[in-house]
Amino acid sequence: MNMERTKTNGQAVGQRVAQLQVLASMVDRLKLARQLGESYQGKRNIYEALGYPISLTYNDYLSRYRRQDMAKALIDRPVKATWQRGVTVLESDDDRETPFEKGWQELDEELGLVKKLSRLDRLACLGEYGALLLGFDDVTRDTWHEPVSPGQRKLLYVKPLGQTSAQIKTWETDPSSPRYGMPRHYSITLNKPGTSGKDTYTIIAHYSRVLHVAMDLLDDEVEGEPILQAVFNRLMDLEKLVGGSAEMFWRGARPGYQGKVEPDFKMSQDQEDQLMEQLDEYEHNLRRFLVAEGVDIQALASQISDPSAHVDIQVQMISAMTGIPKRILTGSERGELASSQDQETWKEMIQTRREESAEVLILRPLIEHLVEVGVLPKYTERYSIQWSDLFAASEKDKAELGKTRMDALKAYASEPGAEMLMPFAAFLQHFLGMDPDQIALIEEQRDQALRDMVEEEEGDDPPQPPPTPPDPDDEEDQDGDQGPDDE
Repeated sequence: MNMERTKTNGQAVGQRVAQLQVLASMVDRLKLARQLGESYQGKRNIYEALGYPISLTYNDYLSRYRRQDMAKALIDRPVKATWQRGVTVLESDDDRETPFEKGWQELDEELGLVKKLSRLDRLACLGEYGALLLGFDDVTRDTWHEPVSPGQRKLLYVKPLGQTSAQIKTWETDPSSPRYGMPRHYSITLNKPGTSGKDTYTIIAHYSRVLHVAMDLLDDEVEGEPILQAVFNRLMDLEKLVGGSAEMFWRGARPGYQGKVEPDFKMSQDQEDQLMEQLDEYEHNLRRFLVAEGVDIQALASQISDPSAHVDIQVQMISAMTGIPKRILTGSERGELASSQDQETWKEMIQTRREESAEVLILRPLIEHLVEVGVLPKYTERYSIQWSDLFAASEKDKAELGKTRMDALKAYASEPGAEMLMPFAAFLQHFLGMDPDQIALIEEQRDQALRDMVEEEEGDDPPQPPPTPPDPDDEEDQDGDQGPDDE
């Protein structure tokens, strides 16, 4: 009894220490936030002068993601490019399908797992972390807080959750535990069915029922850096420029008017009221002409400037921080607007993101956990994760490459003595970039075509029998009409 009470008290003290550590970390962050923008020994604060918020919350990122186009593009475009065309989990290189491969494929088809992981990826980038609630078949309304029961479990559903919907409630405080400093329980907020998010309820879930994903980690293994945090000021500046330019055009594109009363003209009250009524109708598009006796009405100059240079600077700064090429970020990556260098940089960035983020932080931890709890069969060999080929040539690229090769081949074939300077196989390899198998196939087909051509020519002109030798008597008769006797 005393041992249990001591153990309970120890856990309570540990939880209290963990809470104090979290509070201390929050205080340090607030102190750091207050120092942002300070200059002239604190006499001036650039953040306050420019209207930037000192501290940011998850709701700040979420609201900007939902309402600002550039903020949404910064999150969505890398994530969608990462998970496009799906992903394949393979245990063996041969054609046979292993139970492990079949289990993953059936799970993906049944739950739409890859699409859910794409949503989880977005939520993790949006906040400090994201969570995937795993609905195993052993859970009831009252057992969410317990570890997953041993045995062959079945995964019924998964729910991607953002940071505020999956708040960390308790931490692992035992220094001897391999999970020391990691979340132990989560406070999960779920929407009641049929309420459109207006009515919610809360459950306490054990960490074995949650996949925790945090991107861009620094000195913390649990909470990463939100993607929008470093560019939040630039996003605000961009909003000012784009919105301000629209307001400038709205107010300045239609000029104002100035009326000058002639020196010798005296306007009565009725004339003034009629003029004001005409101006009011003109302003609201009810009248397209004005009749103003004794008043000279002149249009004022429009005050409109092109904001594109200022917007471009903000986009360049955002591109520099995120590594996303500006053409990709602004949606001009199609057709002749995109440079090949931008496309290659973008593809390399996505390939790195697949291998170092999506695979390491999301896919493999999920697969290992599902194998551990018996949802997926155990793999007997080392499994691999195969993504779609980002660098595969498109149909347009293939057509352009074929045309270029045909032009080069035509120039090579029309040059006399070209094969003396460079053998045909070397030309195919070094100038057309073909591999040995392609070169061997082309030479084999060329030799076969030459043999067919020779056989066809020989078949069109069959060999003729040798000519018959001439008769000597006939030759003498041909020398002249008269012989010696005739003389």
